Amino acid sequence: MDERHVFTVTELNRCVKDLVEAVPAFSDLLLRGEISNYKVYPSGHHYFTLKDSESALRCVMFKGSAMKLRFKPENGMQVIASGRISVYPRDGAYQLYCSGLSADGVGDLYVAFEQLKEKLYREGLFDPAHKKPLPRFPRRIAIVTSSAGAAVHDMIRILRRRYPIAKVLLLPVRVQGVEAPPEIVGAIRYANRYQLADVLITGRGGGSLEDLWAFNDERVARAIYESEIPVISAVGHEPDVAISDFVADRRASTPSNAAEIAVPDMAELFRYLQDADERMAQSLLHSLRRQEDRLTVLEKKRVLTDPTAFLADRRLYLDHIVHRLSAAGKSCVEGESRRFAAAAAALDALSPLKVLARGYAVAQSGDGTILKNTADAAVGERIRVRLAQGSLQCDVVDKED
Repeated sequence: MDERHVFTVTELNRCVKDLVEAVPAFSDLLLRGEISNYKVYPSGHHYFTLKDSESALRCVMFKGSAMKLRFKPENGMQVIASGRISVYPRDGAYQLYCSGLSADGVGDLYVAFEQLKEKLYREGLFDPAHKKPLPRFPRRIAIVTSSAGAAVHDMIRILRRRYPIAKVLLLPVRVQGVEAPPEIVGAIRYANRYQLADVLITGRGGGSLEDLWAFNDERVARAIYESEIPVISAVGHEPDVAISDFVADRRASTPSNAAEIAVPDMAELFRYLQDADERMAQSLLHSLRRQEDRLTVLEKKRVLTDPTAFLADRRLYLDHIVHRLSAAGKSCVEGESRRFAAAAAALDALSPLKVLARGYAVAQSGDGTILKNTADAAVGERIRVRLAQGSLQCDVVDKED
């Protein structure tokens, strides 16, 4: 009789599970692969497969670990997963219980930054048409930043030096850590709700990418986009670029630069006003001189020095014009008369009466038809012969062709 132990499927799966979990290397390992079949269930757990060119391994990341991800895993993404290998007794399949994911070759924060940047760009949050112009002479400036950093002191110092007539309001918030984004969002919305400023500056001094991450938060980006008050984003130093820089109405390279952008320089304004005052005075002086010169010229004109003689000259000129008009009218009438006489003479020369006056006559039948040849009249017919003076009633007694 075979004395070997007969395992149930459950017993075997549990034994394999214990054996796998007993291997120290499997309890905390790093695994490189490409994500596929990535799914997020309503429970908040993430299920996916890691594969390479030859093999694949099922993976699960529970909700608690998934909430710590700084980027959104996507199919086709190369990642390095950390976690432990174990067997799921119900299915008898081993899988990776993933506790963390990082992008392979680039940092998690970089991937998260690029993903959010692409998402907001597609939604139109970076559209230049949405950006509001900054007021030229703001009366109130709100600063949303940490009250403890050097950045806020630099901004206040520059604002007071450049434009001391503006009121500066500090809305202190944390600018680093998980509490920072909701505080920044709350301060921006508070300033808008109560219309506390004409322009708003938000940002912080320099630091690592992790230190500046609050300004790469989607909630902060949307709060800036929704702000009715124009927003200047001033995060870190010149090389640093945050999502807030793309969404804001204006980007400043540093917090100090933001203060310079927000307000004009009072000293420059005074210089501009002085220059404008001098230019206006010079312009008025030149205008007065031109008017004086013109008045001098007018004073020397004869119409002012001797108005009676001026009127006499005008009368003479008027008489001259009347004479010219009269002569021109007479010449025109004479010319037309001559043309009329010539036309009348031409018409008279063509008149039938002239022909009759030279001894010719016009013969007409009884109905008044002019007779042109002998065939038009019959022998014995009475015809009328018109002469230059009077007419004759004649009877045709004979015809000669």
